[in-house]
Amino acid sequence: MKKKKKVMMLFLILIALALIYYISVNVGAEVLAKSAVYSSEDGECYDAILVLGAGIRGDGSPSNMLEDRLLAALELFRENAAPAVIVSGDHGRVEYDEVNVMKDYLVKHGVPSDCVYMDHAGFSTYDSLYRAKAVFGAESLVIVTQAYHTGRALMIGVHLDLDCKAAPAPILSASVESYPMQPWYSFRETLARCKDYVFCLFKPNPTYLGDPISLLEGGDVTNDK
Repeated sequence: MKKKKKVMMLFLILIALALIYYISVNVGAEVLAKSAVYSSEDGECYDAILVLGAGIRGDGSPSNMLEDRLLAALELFRENAAPAVIVSGDHGRVEYDEVNVMKDYLVKHGVPSDCVYMDHAGFSTYDSLYRAKAVFGAESLVIVTQAYHTGRALMIGVHLDLDCKAAPAPILSASVESYPMQPWYSFRETLARCKDYVFCLFKPNPTYLGDPISLLEGGDVTNDK
């Protein structure tokens, strides 16, 4: 009986510790999301605008969420927030290519091709931020993503010693007030923050690192077509 009580007590302690960890990480991320929002009135020019991937459709067009990020990036580039745009997403398979879709969209809307750098191995938020610094040499970034995701992106950026601000992308590409499944995305994000905080502490290499690419070389050096 005493052994069962000890096991139960240990179980309760572990649950309490997990809840404390979950709450503290998410509160910290929310504070960051509110305190590090980009404003053109700051007058700062960053090394790059980092656009995080968010899925493409079967026909090769950006999802609504991704298109909103690209529209926000266009506005930032026109405001001279940075001289370069890094589009970071999943291009791990020939048949699935987020980054060329992202670059093509920006170029078609007036961004010079040589100003758009493709990160073909942005398989996660952590990978994208890590590679922005380690591969592209960026020290300061404006991170473009949706508001619910900015806290995690900023948390990672801060732990990687990046000077970063977030630019939450408003919904512009669809006549809706929120994305389908947004409650699920928001809940999943709270768990992802807890996972990525561990990455922040130990700073493992991303899935793929690769050779350095200077932001002074011109974005077309990242073209693969």
